[in-house]
Formats: sequence, C-alpha cells, structure tokens
Amino acid sequence: MEEIPPYINLVFVATTFATFGFAVYSVKTSFGKEKSNFPIVYGIFLIGWLCLTGILANKLFFYDLDFLPPKIFLFVAFFLLTSLSPLFSSRGRSMIRNMPITSLTYLHIIRVPVEIVLWWLFLEGKVPEDMTFEGVNYDILSGITAPFAALFLVGGKTKFRIGAIIWNFIAIGLLFNVVIRAIMATPFFYDSSIFDAPNVAVLYAPFVWLPTFIVPLVLTAHIYSLYQLFTEKEEDY
Repeated sequence: MEEIPPYINLVFVATTFATFGFAVYSVKTSFGKEKSNFPIVYGIFLIGWLCLTGILANKLFFYDLDFLPPKIFLFVAFFLLTSLSPLFSSRGRSMIRNMPITSLTYLHIIRVPVEIVLWWLFLEGKVPEDMTFEGVNYDILSGITAPFAALFLVGGKTKFRIGAIIWNFIAIGLLFNVVIRAIMATPFFYDSSIFDAPNVAVLYAPFVWLPTFIVPLVLTAHIYSLYQLFTEKEEDY
C-alpha cells in the first residue's frame, strides 16, 4: 500500500493498544484478589497475535485474492471464537460475570478514534466513503455515547438494566452495519457500482488489526455485557 501520513498510523496503533489495555484490565479485575497467571498469559497471547498478524500483513499474506475463503476472514473467525470461548465453560462464565461491566462499556470509546482513522483513510483513497461517518457508518455514535452508558446505565448507584440492554443491541447493530459494508468493499467482493473505492487498508499493517483484533474485541465486550445483563439478578440493577 502506498505510504500514508505517519499520524494516521500513530493514532491507529495507539487506539489498538488502548483496546489491548481495556481487554487485559477487564480480565485481570475479573479475578479480584485471587492470584492467577491467566491475565498474564492472556496479555502475552494478545501481543503474540498482534505481532503475528502484523508481520503477515507486512508480507502481503492477506492480499491473496485467489485463496478462498479469504485468509483474513479465517483469522478473524479464529480470534473471535477464541475471545468468546469462555462462554462455553463454567469457569469462563464465572470470569465473565466478575468482569466490571463499566470497563467493558468504556472500551467502546475506542470506536471514536477508529472512525476518525477510517475517515482519514477515506481521504487517502484506501477505504470507501460508505465506511465513514460522511457515508452511512454511524458507529462513532457508539463511542460517543459509551461514557454515558457506563456512567448512567451500568455504573454508579443509578443503573438502568433495560436501557443498557437496548444500548448494547443498538451499538451491535451499528457495528454490523459497517462490518458488512467493509466486507463487501474488500477486493474479494468489490463492486465499483456500489463503492467509490475498495477497502484495501485492512489488508495491510497496522490496519489489519482493525478486523483481526479491535472489531472482535468490541463485539466480545458487547456479548459479555449482555451476558451479565441477562443473567444477573434483577435486584442488582
């Protein structure tokens, strides 16, 4: 990919590591005062995953239009399933229930810089306008409202369970809206009659971390939050 302004890379890398911080913190705090090596192992796994996908992207591993299904989709699916795997064990579900739902909600603030980066990439011709807030991507609203959801829907003394559930479902809908458009705009499915430019940025480092790291963790945070909201006792809200 042609060189783009360094500030775009810097903002995106910072956003990626902010997502990493939220994820590791949520896992660590779920154990409370209990001593466990799992948060360290989890952090090492995430760093390893970022290094692996970044190196492969630099080698143009994901830009293989002849391989089906597209390699990047396989990596996304693997990481998402790994992130959701705690739901399939009693110990994992216990960990999820102990995660601070406020942290899981604050994590969505990273969607604001992500949308700004996507807008910058659009100006550079690396993603279509439809993937930005100037087009039909309204995911930035999830990031803007995340602090309010954390403070007034799931945090503090005032909690609004139904409101939190609705907010999470709306935010998931906004996420799916841009993800579907992003998939259809990739070179694997690109149609010039629909999009003004192909979505090529996500096949290169560091932007490969958007589909292979940030988006799966954002979706995971929603699912974990909804799991808590649907399983916790009514009197806790």
